[in-house]
Amino acid sequence: MSSGAGGGGHTRRGVVRSHTVITAAGETPSAEWPRVDVATLLWAEPAVPVAGLRVQARRVMALLAPGVLSVADVAAHLEMPVGVVRALVADLVLSGHVRAADPFVPVAQPHEREFLERVLDGLQRL
Repeated sequence: MSSGAGGGGHTRRGVVRSHTVITAAGETPSAEWPRVDVATLLWAEPAVPVAGLRVQARRVMALLAPGVLSVADVAAHLEMPVGVVRALVADLVLSGHVRAADPFVPVAQPHEREFLERVLDGLQRL
C-alpha cells in the first residue's frame, strides 16, 4: 500500500478519500446536497421508516430520536469524522429522514448594543 504522487489511487491503511464516500442509502454524493456544517441543528423525522438505511445512518437516526443535536455533537457521540457525518446527514435530509436548520443566532437589538457599549466602556476604565 503506497501513497504519494502518482499513487494510482492507492491509500495508506485507514485513509479514506473523500470521493469514496457512500451515502446513507448506499449511493455516491450528489450536487443537490443541502448545506450542512458543524453547527447545523438536526432532528429525526420519526414518521419516515429507516428500513433500507445503512448501519451508520441508523446510528445517526437513533442518536437524534430523543431530540435536537448539532452535526458536531452527532460526530462526537458516534466517534465519527465530522466530514463523514456531514455526508450522512446531508443524504438523510434529502431522503426526509432528518430535518436540519441553521443555529438560531439572535440579532442584537439597539438597546442591547447600547448596554454592551456601556459595559465595554466601564471595563476599559478599570
